[in-house]
Amino acid sequence: MKPAAEPATGYPVGASPAGASPMGGRQLGEASAWSSGLFDCFDDCGLCCITWCCPCITFGKVAEIVDRGATSCGTAGALYVLLASLTGCQFIYSCTYRAKLRAQYGLPDAPCCDCCVHFCCAPCALCQEYKQLKALGYDPDIGWQLNAERGNGPAARAPGMQQMGR
Repeated sequence: MKPAAEPATGYPVGASPAGASPMGGRQLGEASAWSSGLFDCFDDCGLCCITWCCPCITFGKVAEIVDRGATSCGTAGALYVLLASLTGCQFIYSCTYRAKLRAQYGLPDAPCCDCCVHFCCAPCALCQEYKQLKALGYDPDIGWQLNAERGNGPAARAPGMQQMGR
């Protein structure tokens, strides 16, 4: 007797899984889950200490990579410190970058919304975001420009465009 055929598991043309953008907001080499847990910040003690003592440094590095160099590490870090000093609401600024990172790589909104994660656990969230960029092949310590020059990150692993002869 032949076993029953397996049900189709693909998506019809034009359809996309829940949470995926129809135009491919996900990128080659993307992660479907965070590379580390929110409370795995102690896995890298150096990063944990820097982020705990001066979160603006880690935030600046994450923001520069997520913005693909449009915002420099120094500018993002300085705005973070300014908002922290004047309003205490720097989490509103930093959570927008978590949302951008999630949108770029199809990461889940977990364990809760981005704003709550940054409000309740900003250092842990920043460490998780930094480690996610590392897992994707970026080196946040060297900035966007050097990452692009060295071909780091998912875009560097994409197959090159082929030109048609004229």
